[in-house]
Amino acid sequence: MKRLLSGNEALALGAYHAGVKVATAYPGTPSTEILESMARFDDVYAEWSTNEKVAMEVALGAAYAGVRSLVSVKHVGLNVSSDPFMAASTTGINGGMVVISADDPGMHSSQNEQDNRHYARLAKVPMLEPSDSQEAYEFMAYAFDISEQFDTPVLVRSTTRISHSKSVVQVNRSRVVPVRQVGFERNVKKYVMLPAHARLRHPLMEDRLVKVAAYAETSSLNRVGWGERHLGVVASGIAFQYAREAFPKASFLKLGMTYPLPRELLHHFAAGVDTLVVIEELDPFLEENIKAMGLKVVGKEITPRVGELNPAIIEQGARGVGLLTGVPAPRKADIVAELPRRPPLLCPGCPHTGIFFVLSSMGRRLKLPNSKGKSSRRSTLTITGDIGCYTLASYPPLNAMDTTACMGAGIGQALGMEKAGITNKVVAVIGDSTFLHSGITPVVDAVYNQGKITVIILDNGTTAMTGRQDHPGTGISAQGKKTKAVDLERLVRGIGVEDVKVVDAFNVKEIRVAVKSCLDNPELSVIIVRGDCAVRVPRRSGPRAVDSGKCDQCGTCLMIGCPAIQSENGQVQIDTALCVGEACTICQQICPRHAIGPQSEVEGTKCP
Repeated sequence: MKRLLSGNEALALGAYHAGVKVATAYPGTPSTEILESMARFDDVYAEWSTNEKVAMEVALGAAYAGVRSLVSVKHVGLNVSSDPFMAASTTGINGGMVVISADDPGMHSSQNEQDNRHYARLAKVPMLEPSDSQEAYEFMAYAFDISEQFDTPVLVRSTTRISHSKSVVQVNRSRVVPVRQVGFERNVKKYVMLPAHARLRHPLMEDRLVKVAAYAETSSLNRVGWGERHLGVVASGIAFQYAREAFPKASFLKLGMTYPLPRELLHHFAAGVDTLVVIEELDPFLEENIKAMGLKVVGKEITPRVGELNPAIIEQGARGVGLLTGVPAPRKADIVAELPRRPPLLCPGCPHTGIFFVLSSMGRRLKLPNSKGKSSRRSTLTITGDIGCYTLASYPPLNAMDTTACMGAGIGQALGMEKAGITNKVVAVIGDSTFLHSGITPVVDAVYNQGKITVIILDNGTTAMTGRQDHPGTGISAQGKKTKAVDLERLVRGIGVEDVKVVDAFNVKEIRVAVKSCLDNPELSVIIVRGDCAVRVPRRSGPRAVDSGKCDQCGTCLMIGCPAIQSENGQVQIDTALCVGEACTICQQICPRHAIGPQSEVEGTKCP
């Protein structure tokens, strides 16, 4: 049966047919759809874990118990889960365990573009890299078999283009669950990593790597396709597809297993070609490993170390080092005018708009006219931020975020700044899902070390940026079942925070009073700003409009950065098709001229 599947869908289906029983993840682009696809199968336990570390530990526990388990994370998520990942390599497994890392070359939705192939070498585990959806589907069966054959977790590396591109997949298997008795067999020397036991496991890991390397020599995961012998190309993953377009007549060694590498196969291939070339995205991972084998290879002289590749980049690099001499250059495509850029903005009716407007105005970050008609802008607040759609508040006109590093970092950074003695009051902003992911422990640290910061938890009831997935605060599981929700207010008070306020995200006056109160409080304080994600508003009614007779074009409403509010020919207007109406009303609340109201009540309004 043929199906059109994205790489993520194919990875999930391949794991399902390979007999996976437990699947865990924390949402993060470009990996999110893997767990979403797994959650559709009733005979698989699938969970959105609190964070990637917990996801790895749950999957490892399942593997210890003898069932096949799957963990899917984006590349930076593997950083969070690296501690149990390394432990899994040391202890080994019982049932097969596969970890999918979806890397993001080009940083389409990430804070970096780290190359997670290095994790395979660091952890001393096998790594597979599919180059299309068909291989994504097929490689999962290989990965689980390798895991159980060699007593090791297996890393499967994808990238954004593999994860999100769709191609036809020949689905040639059905679900087969390995027959084994489920249950944990006590083995202290294998599973309890006291130093004495860990010393016994390390030689086994090294021996395992030698055996996997021997497997790689003859595995069908790695294959040679002979073409013209003057050029031999080694490639894997999506880079293989690009290289085939750039060098259509060359000989290829396509690597499906990229760690450990097949030494003898590489030497055999290199001996059969005049020039050996490695095409890979980001770091020279393959190139350096191949050079360490004593082979002469051309690599990063052709391709850059940053950003995504494409056939044109590869061809240009190859011509630069003389590899395509005598080959006519392809006809340049007609230049198409670039589409206008759309700056990233918070959604119309976003519950984060009000709090960021208040923080920005109280911190004097807004370019508002003063009594002399000149703009005033002096920062009196330092706002440490976090990972989420609210990071977009760092852009104009809100300018309401000063740091963003990784999940949960903002609270610790705020505490560090305060302890360093900066004069500004420090506010840490974090989303509800991110707070549960990694914000609890820094608040504990702030309680313990008597921090004087304000922590603002933006509770919109979802993990919005990755597609509105549920989390422990929503009380809905990944498979849509109702469960027990974590109460953020009770949690924060239980940690030891005494000054805790819960405010309506769409009540500007209430937000302003709460923020001022907390900033005046010399002790640790937490504000929970609660309001539904705009995308989840089920029904929109009462769109707002501007009364042109009252509006004096002061521009205050434009300072909230709402895409529904536009200025055209010197006249502020509200796009009623975008406005969420009664569910928000932030613009109406902040208008100093009371020129904004329900469309039905505003006379003389020009509706777009």
